[in-house]
Amino acid sequence: MSPLTLTSTYPLPSGHKIPILGYGVYQTPAAIASSVVQHALQTGYRHVDSAVAYRNEGPSAQGIKDSGISRSELFFTTKIPPKDMGYASAKQHIAQSLQETGFDYIDLYLLHAPYGGKAARLGAWKALVEGVAAGQIRSIGVSNYGVHHLEELEAYIKTTDAEEGAGAGGVLSVNQIELHPWLGRKDIVAWCKERGVVLEAYCPIVRGERLEDPLLVPIAKKYGKTTAQVLLRWSLQMEFVPLPKTVTKSRIEENADIYDFELTEEEMKTLDTGVDQPIAWDPTVSHD
Repeated sequence: MSPLTLTSTYPLPSGHKIPILGYGVYQTPAAIASSVVQHALQTGYRHVDSAVAYRNEGPSAQGIKDSGISRSELFFTTKIPPKDMGYASAKQHIAQSLQETGFDYIDLYLLHAPYGGKAARLGAWKALVEGVAAGQIRSIGVSNYGVHHLEELEAYIKTTDAEEGAGAGGVLSVNQIELHPWLGRKDIVAWCKERGVVLEAYCPIVRGERLEDPLLVPIAKKYGKTTAQVLLRWSLQMEFVPLPKTVTKSRIEENADIYDFELTEEEMKTLDTGVDQPIAWDPTVSHD
């Protein structure tokens, strides 16, 4: 793998590219979203991860516009709300997101969680596929999907392609899930990697709850880095797209300063804890 930089991207199955480090705006108050997004972009981030449920799509988009950086160089994600799956509501949300942001297109639109039952999930997915066909969305994907949800979607895509022609079922580009050394999710990771689906990692620094962990401290000391930077570097080396979120400007910079060191194979093995301990919600296990 060639050395990663802050401008590195991965190819998506859709044919578009995704910047490897994202700036997350979960729980970022609308009043400050514009200024912190602008700071992240000035620091070198090129990827902002929002959602309808975060109630900050508009201000986040304003930060993108005010940055002075060409829209074509920037990547913006939003999501259909977890409790609002279904074809009609997803169509509405896509239109609303375009209106809220003032963008001509959304780079990545995800289903936020596998809730609402099979018909609602697949209906919302169909709306995303139509959004791509209409030029409103470039790439589509899911969030918080377990293997059983992914297989349900894959079966729908294959059936639709067979009945209506190649591509009619849509192209799954991303699954955004909680991922860190204490939540390896090897089954989901293996499923996605086998199919070239990019994995985005939320809570990549475990909400700050493991920053004094004895597994991390010696590694951080060795490289003269913080334990948060070690966690983000782990995520990069796992070939994930980490989405750290912070509203502290110095931390926005710190989280991007992870390209001048590399964890050894031995250190990566040390961080392969083999445990699965979510720190956030866990819709991947949902069976509705």
